Amino acid sequence: MSHEKCLKHVKIPCSCIASSLIRIPVAHCFGPPGHYKRKFCTVCRKQLESLAFRCEVCELHVHTDCLPFACSDCRQCHQDGHQDHDTYHHHWREGNLSSSARCEVCKKTCGSSEVLSGMRCEWCGILAHASCYIIVPPECTFGRLRNMILPPNCVRLVSRNFSKMHCFRISESLQTEPDEDEDVDGLTQGSVKDAQISTDSSKQTLKIFDGNDAVKRNQFRLISVPRIAKSEEVVEAALRAYYVNDDQQHYELQTFSQQTLFSDDIINRNDAPEEINPGPVFREAVPEAWIIRAKSKDHEVIRIYPGWLKVGMAYISLRIDKESTTQTVIKEVLPLLGRQTECLQNFKLLEVLMGSKQVQRMVLDDQEMILSRLRDIRKTSIRQMNQTRFYIVENNKSVVRVNLFVGGLPPQLSAEEYTNILKDDLAVKTNLLSLTHVYSMQGAVVLEMSCFSEAERIYMLAKDTTVSDKQLTATVIPEVLHTKLPQNCCPLLVFVNPKSGGLKGRDLLYSFRKLLNPHQVFELTNGGPLPGFHTFSQVPYFRVLVCGGDGTVGWVLGALEEIRHRLVCSEPSVAILPLGTGNDLGRVLRWGAGYSGEDPYSVLISVDEADEVLMDRWTILLDAQEAVESAENGILEPEPPKIVQMNNYCGLGIDAELSLGFHHAREEEPGKFNSRFHNKGVYVKVGLQRINHTRNLHKEIKLQVDQHEVELPSIEGLIFINIPSWGSGADLWGSDHDNRFEKPRIDDGLLEVVGVTGVVHMGQVQGGLRSGIRIAQGSYFRVTLLKPIPVQVDGEPWIQPPGQIIISVAGPKVHMLKKSKQKQKKTGSLKETRTDSIPITEVGH
Repeated sequence: MSHEKCLKHVKIPCSCIASSLIRIPVAHCFGPPGHYKRKFCTVCRKQLESLAFRCEVCELHVHTDCLPFACSDCRQCHQDGHQDHDTYHHHWREGNLSSSARCEVCKKTCGSSEVLSGMRCEWCGILAHASCYIIVPPECTFGRLRNMILPPNCVRLVSRNFSKMHCFRISESLQTEPDEDEDVDGLTQGSVKDAQISTDSSKQTLKIFDGNDAVKRNQFRLISVPRIAKSEEVVEAALRAYYVNDDQQHYELQTFSQQTLFSDDIINRNDAPEEINPGPVFREAVPEAWIIRAKSKDHEVIRIYPGWLKVGMAYISLRIDKESTTQTVIKEVLPLLGRQTECLQNFKLLEVLMGSKQVQRMVLDDQEMILSRLRDIRKTSIRQMNQTRFYIVENNKSVVRVNLFVGGLPPQLSAEEYTNILKDDLAVKTNLLSLTHVYSMQGAVVLEMSCFSEAERIYMLAKDTTVSDKQLTATVIPEVLHTKLPQNCCPLLVFVNPKSGGLKGRDLLYSFRKLLNPHQVFELTNGGPLPGFHTFSQVPYFRVLVCGGDGTVGWVLGALEEIRHRLVCSEPSVAILPLGTGNDLGRVLRWGAGYSGEDPYSVLISVDEADEVLMDRWTILLDAQEAVESAENGILEPEPPKIVQMNNYCGLGIDAELSLGFHHAREEEPGKFNSRFHNKGVYVKVGLQRINHTRNLHKEIKLQVDQHEVELPSIEGLIFINIPSWGSGADLWGSDHDNRFEKPRIDDGLLEVVGVTGVVHMGQVQGGLRSGIRIAQGSYFRVTLLKPIPVQVDGEPWIQPPGQIIISVAGPKVHMLKKSKQKQKKTGSLKETRTDSIPITEVGH
């Protein structure tokens, strides 16, 4: 839609020609279909009122029936082996801007909630009118987040056989693809809606197939045309339905009945040319369906794209005839590219099918007849021909190198033993792979593959393989070219736990993939933190953002401690986006009580402006003296000592008992624990059930602090605290001055020991009415358990048998990021902050 006075300013190419303007096609990553409010389809430009798809990497929304016509113009987030350049241009995407969006050039409103309007750069986020964006200088500096983004030219991933979903570690939909498994796909269903708008009796609705492939799959588009329409009008309407921008004179209609539609030899019957009367299409008997065919031609003009060659032209038009082969085409193209002195054998012709979900490349044989090839493609699908291109590329013998991270293997084995396991369980071909990294403590290896099909086979097989009753995980790992990173670049490694707290992690994954490079965003349920740390192992300086609860933060910090010696940046600073229930560490570092839908862009700005602080971590040795029965020979043997890491606090007695009750309730009905409010309600319920419970903990344990025995008062719970926040923000130590103890700090190398007398006391502490009973402060603790007692460390509870618990300071202090107190500066003029302050939420999820 456009005002008449605005028509001359319209600069947006329609879907018929948009694909022809892409220089390097990049497929999209479509997740499962969903409902998206106030969004518009980029193909048909109509509002998304029914189920629709969105790309997980760029701002593309599209109806299910428009999906086959979407341009393969996603963001290019890595090098794929063909191209190497350091300058990045803006990646413009049209529409879905809020009505308050302002143009970068003319400073006027450029968004709309009623139509698809305005342009936005997918990298830096600047906004502009369709008529203004061409004035913006083409180079993109990545905007305000430039220092946090992993530049695309610094990431290499040769991904021929892998889908984009695999490359970006995006969880794939469990639903079947409609265009593969169902008789009638979205093409049909969505078009019915459009065709049935006209109820005029003078109009006729027709089924149109665009080739043999559509006939096989029974995928058609519906068009509505007058009953007295001539064949030229129907052909024109059919081409428009398939977004084909060709002269209708080059096409014709063939007809077949419902019986032949499902016949096995329909393709053979319809290959014969039919004479079509130039008069009205419809006579006495109205055909049930039509198929659109391209007329046979003796010569054509095709475009040859230099694509990955560094030449100053988009494509070359070349006339071909029945004698033209791949070799003759290359011979004619090279002089036009200024490469006439080079040998023909150094180049090859690629046929590229620019599908919205996958860009497929095929090298053409030297003697392939190009005109015959075009006819075959058009016979298969008119639409497919419209999305097919020919590229001339250098015939380099590129080295195939695919890195796969395989986790879930038994720990503490040698490289040779891991190789044998892979041979036995995955039938790997050792001549095609090498183990480049072995993480024996974590039971993980990194494989470097020299064969695409073998890499794909292992990737798919690993997901369905268990070793020692443990599921294997496989992750495609990109290569970060650390030597090419800009001097001031400190990329952010993002870990998201989608299961934490209120299940807001899914939306955050989507947002951070949009705002950053998807290669720096890792989902923790897919192999844990190790694949992310391995990917960044050679990056000289980076920061970490953990999106999850305190347990998730402890998981990531534990993995960092184990792998620290393998990282060039051995002490990255860690920020927190709290998604859990308690979020005590997040509160102490000023990240808040819990994420409640804040703008992810402003979260990243806060991480960039955060202050670095140090924090102690503690090692807890659990040495049970109670014998347990050995599974192998039935002999009673002492339970081996266990070591766990602690960041926040460790509780014994009533505190751990409540955590254990909550833990059991969550295990029984995990689906109900998807909101902080419900989780806290369960804690209260568990507490009320134990309100009259007495345990006399002081009689069941002995405490030694820094080699000195400490007499315990009458208490039901003993808590060791490292941070001044416990049980969702309560101050257990209290703020009163006490000459016996130093003022607590998170980096002083000391733990505070506090007692509670029961559930009522704990409730009073959480209500701010009382503090705990201060017992001791020290750096080395020995607790002797005389009976089995509930224990919890950072919210993870269990029953600990009698024995010793020793708590001591763990290795080096960890570097954490504390949210800066000063408020974000208000942005000045748009000219000054051209790429520094873009309201991303207005165009995000």
